[in-house]
Amino acid sequence: MSVIGWLVLGLLAGGIAKLILPGRDPGGCVGTTAIGIAGAFLGGWLSARFLDRPVQKEFFDAATWGSAIVGALVLLIGYRLLFGNSRD
Repeated sequence: MSVIGWLVLGLLAGGIAKLILPGRDPGGCVGTTAIGIAGAFLGGWLSARFLDRPVQKEFFDAATWGSAIVGALVLLIGYRLLFGNSRD
């Protein structure tokens, strides 16, 4: 999968993570998108490194999507813990 594919996957994974964990984030939509993209890369790397499940070349692989969404969720939770979960 190309870098553009990972960016699109990260964008969608960030959106799905936002649907799973609703609320107002300190970074807004742009921050959530960046977290989703970083989470897709993190999830793919962790999957390949520790679970012995390398990332497939296809865009519509369930394990790739799962690892991207979980990575985005982990980063979103960490982001909320560090910077708070609401904008005042």
